[in-house]
Amino acid sequence: MTKLTAPARPASYDKKVVLVLQGGGALGSYQAGVYEALSDSEYPPDWVAGISIGAINAAIIAGNAPGDRVTRLREFWEGITAPTAFWPPGLTGALGAWQRKASGLAALTFGQPGFFAPRAAHEWFFGVSPMSYYATSALKSTLERLVDFDRINDLREMRLSVGAVNVQTGRFAYFDSAEIAIRPEHVMASGALPPGFPPVEIDGEHYWDGGLVSNTPLQHVLDYYPRRSRLCFQVDVFQAFGQLPNNLEEVSEREKDIRYSSRTRVGTQSFHERHQVRHAINELYETLPDEIKETEQAQQLYEYACVTRMDIAQLIYRPLEPQGASKDYEFERALMNDRWAHGLADARATLHASPWLTPMPREIGVRVFDVMHDILAAKFDAAAGDASEEKVGEGRAREPASLPRMVRAAQPALAGAKPA
Repeated sequence: MTKLTAPARPASYDKKVVLVLQGGGALGSYQAGVYEALSDSEYPPDWVAGISIGAINAAIIAGNAPGDRVTRLREFWEGITAPTAFWPPGLTGALGAWQRKASGLAALTFGQPGFFAPRAAHEWFFGVSPMSYYATSALKSTLERLVDFDRINDLREMRLSVGAVNVQTGRFAYFDSAEIAIRPEHVMASGALPPGFPPVEIDGEHYWDGGLVSNTPLQHVLDYYPRRSRLCFQVDVFQAFGQLPNNLEEVSEREKDIRYSSRTRVGTQSFHERHQVRHAINELYETLPDEIKETEQAQQLYEYACVTRMDIAQLIYRPLEPQGASKDYEFERALMNDRWAHGLADARATLHASPWLTPMPREIGVRVFDVMHDILAAKFDAAAGDASEEKVGEGRAREPASLPRMVRAAQPALAGAKPA
């Protein structure tokens, strides 16, 4: 397939680039595809932040030289999906659903090589009960093999932040290479989702998966002081919009999508509103007479002002068909490759559109873009054009379509956008 080309990045667009990676287990290969597209563009990130599987991907990216990052990501994902490397790809319908279920069952029963493994039988006896179903010592070995932590801590090309939650205090914590020395334990703590994985001890404190509190580190990277203008690629692997479920399997998948995507949506909206207020304070302050500017109240208010401008480009994994409630622990090789290709295609389409190059109005402090949503909506509208016009002509308002319906309607047109 022809590779989409992005417009040249003008020198005037000098925002720093940050990549934000959400948690989502096996869905995380979508993030690897997104990074592959960014690595070959004029927007390589200088800061990457992640939670859970996003933290693992982020560590591999930050802990390698630019030319090796995609290769190391591929090594990680092919390593943990090795048991299903020879399963037939491209199965759909009932056979595809059966194969996905088998992959999930295999993960629950045997774990994934280089990632996690079931605890030995003797650990459940002798009056001692483990704190998790699986052990993650293999992940530490994998991280030590694939990640150069000296490179991360030297801040040679990229900053790394990973999020976790303190088990005892319930407080969220960010481990940031700009503040502390990052070790494999920090990355493992970010992905220690209970009760599957055990808490990770760091300097006398125990930590679990940051997704228990927030599944995206967006707030950390955009609120970090001193702030500066940024272009943020926010990669989510759970979609907010969906259809009404028809059975328990679909109910479980839909519940998981809503639970994790809602936190991302709320966080993005909260930042958007907060940053707009910062800009409004700055604008208001400039209109005040000098005698009011010098008052204590005005000075206190001005401390919250900000002139930085933020662009947020959302990339959301929207599969072409339901994948079931176990999709985040179905580590099947064919699915991994499909999700990787999906992320690569979505990121290339987003870079091709580059909506952030549109001049930013002075009064706007933050913009949020979702190029793939716009493409899917346009394709759906084109496919439903005649029927829609007829309904409008009859005086009946047209109801908005769900994104899964948009995806299916646009699928023939989108197929050409997928990489070969």
